[in-house]
Amino acid sequence: MTNTELENTAPGNTPLFQVSAEAHVTASPNEVYATVSDLPRSGEWSVECTGGQWISGTPATVGAVFRGENHRPEEVVAWAPVVRGDWTTESEIVEAEPGRVIRWAIRDRAGRRQESVWSFEIRPADHGCVLVHQFRMGRPTEGIRGITADMDPAERQRFFSDWTAKLTEDITATVQRIKQVIEKN
Repeated sequence: MTNTELENTAPGNTPLFQVSAEAHVTASPNEVYATVSDLPRSGEWSVECTGGQWISGTPATVGAVFRGENHRPEEVVAWAPVVRGDWTTESEIVEAEPGRVIRWAIRDRAGRRQESVWSFEIRPADHGCVLVHQFRMGRPTEGIRGITADMDPAERQRFFSDWTAKLTEDITATVQRIKQVIEKN
């Protein structure tokens, strides 16, 4: 399958994936930002990221690079040829405004940013703030191209549907876990 054929699975400018979840957190926007921008702590709340380390740049600033350590069990979308077990990713911070937003793009093997962007956005609210966790993938990443390379159109459609459901569950669990971590302190 060519890149053009895969890109045509998402007509126009429609992203392949776009999911978000939010939670009200009883803490200040700056407290929430200090927690979620500390990406090595991700293992405390993420479904797949077990932690990691900053490998270049000033942590949590635009241009900094984080190497995430991840784990995915065998049963996750078990029929699809996705990465299982342990693996790493590299992400580059593309936006960082304390108390408001941190956004990072997953890099490909050559170190280029892909249209695979995760973020935490924070807005003030009564008695704390609202934390919004988002994921958006525009054009397919090298990983998605590899996963779907041998799929027929029906299998690709099934994969995108199943993976969207998985992402939605993960992102929802993540914001709830962050809320618990912050409010426990």
